[in-house]
Amino acid sequence: MHEIAVIALDGSIALDLGIPAEVFGGVLDDEGAPRYRVRLCTIDGAPVSTNAGFSAAVDFDLSLVADADTVIILPGREARESAHSGIDTRLAAAIHTANDRGARIMAICTGGFVLAALGLLDGRKATIYWRRTEEFRALFPRVELDADVLFVDDGILTSAGVAAGIDLCLYVVGKDFGIAAANTVARRLVTSPTRAGGQAQFIERERPTDNGDRLSRVLSWAGENLHRPLSVPDLAREASMSERSFTRHFRARTGTSPNAWIMGERLALARELLESTDLYVDEIARLSGLGTATHLRGQFQRKLGQTPSEYRRVFRPSSSASTAPRRA
Repeated sequence: MHEIAVIALDGSIALDLGIPAEVFGGVLDDEGAPRYRVRLCTIDGAPVSTNAGFSAAVDFDLSLVADADTVIILPGREARESAHSGIDTRLAAAIHTANDRGARIMAICTGGFVLAALGLLDGRKATIYWRRTEEFRALFPRVELDADVLFVDDGILTSAGVAAGIDLCLYVVGKDFGIAAANTVARRLVTSPTRAGGQAQFIERERPTDNGDRLSRVLSWAGENLHRPLSVPDLAREASMSERSFTRHFRARTGTSPNAWIMGERLALARELLESTDLYVDEIARLSGLGTATHLRGQFQRKLGQTPSEYRRVFRPSSSASTAPRRA
């Protein structure tokens, strides 16, 4: 039997406490016996508090990790905050020892902060909950963060926010016992074994605000003029700066290039229009500054892993169920 040790820290996300058991616990062999044994532990075996206002009783401490084939770090307040203040030495030792002997190491959502703080993600690809990407990048610049995907397997496995833990666990089941086993579990959970698109489709657009300085004023102006052609010279001129100086300050403020930021803003606006209107794709492309429906579809497929039609069906189901002509 494959042994899974799930580590919970204080302030754990209540939903994620049960995800490993629900997914892995549903994998049975031909005789109906479970293929995995999933057990929850804390550092000292004490109950763990959750973000839902209750505490969960736990039967094991970190000694459970010693013989585990897979170790999963759950997300929550302490998982993230300890990356700033320092990982408990007992937890650090248990995870490093498990990794050194070849156990599979996984993190759900902000559990990835623990692995990054221990240096296990240095030089690897990883993902994290989209609301924590800026914080994560600032703390761990040596990690190759991909904030657009639902999960990453680069020797050590990480997932995006909360429910993406289901996607990651189903992927692991498929890797261990085949896609048929993963499909069986997904049907039992009434979910898809593989979701279309990635985490990027769920990221909210944070509208630039004018804080009075030149750069924030330009960001705000650009956000309101995405339908217009926008180039680096245009933005630099609006900021009364040289292109070189503007690009340097822009990257320091946003963590990306002006062109990449503009494209991200245009895609975010297109997503908002798909969610809130019945406009045709060519009109949405024009309003968002993406030009043509063909270009919009190509960017959606490249960045979100799905078409505008698929996106609209998920986020504006009343539109797709309507008898009106299909507009995406």
